[in-house]
Amino acid sequence: MNIVIIDTNCSNLLSVKTMLHRLGHNPIISDRADVISQADKLFLPGVGTASSAMKQLKKKNLITLIQNCTKPILGICLGMQLFGSISSENNGVNTLNIIHTPVKRMQYHGFPLPHMGWNTITIPKKHFLFYGIKENDYFYFAHSYCIKVCSVTISQTNYGQLFSSVIKYKNFFGVQFHPEKSGMPGQQLVKNFLEI
Repeated sequence: MNIVIIDTNCSNLLSVKTMLHRLGHNPIISDRADVISQADKLFLPGVGTASSAMKQLKKKNLITLIQNCTKPILGICLGMQLFGSISSENNGVNTLNIIHTPVKRMQYHGFPLPHMGWNTITIPKKHFLFYGIKENDYFYFAHSYCIKVCSVTISQTNYGQLFSSVIKYKNFFGVQFHPEKSGMPGQQLVKNFLEI
């Protein structure tokens, strides 16, 4: 299987690559359009700011390529948020607009922000992505922005407010948590994604 991790210069690529190695795969890290377009599965990890990530994608001429992608692609943390229409960061940052839902800064509801650490996910819609994962398994989160629960939400998390922890739209999958830092449940989710 040809697996490509898209290099945005805004992510911890090696931790994702290491997890995929543990699953028996040899992924390629690349920002080359010809390499990305040949992938069977794609990963779009991201940490940091939406503005930095979008600048990198624009600089590398990857925006249209990702928007038109027909292969299964998994956005991780900021990578998932980039699938949204606009981020409220810095008075508004246009993102990939794959799902027509904005990304909003989380509101303070008595819990520290950013949302950093272990939290559970609920699974309101049964989906093969969650095979082998139990309701209320713990995953590792590190974020201040989120996608509210919406029509593409297939898992949600409560941190004083409900937000989308997993989304799916066509071939685009997104996880707000870091599966590569989430132990066996995170590894199982990635394994399920690779078996799509």
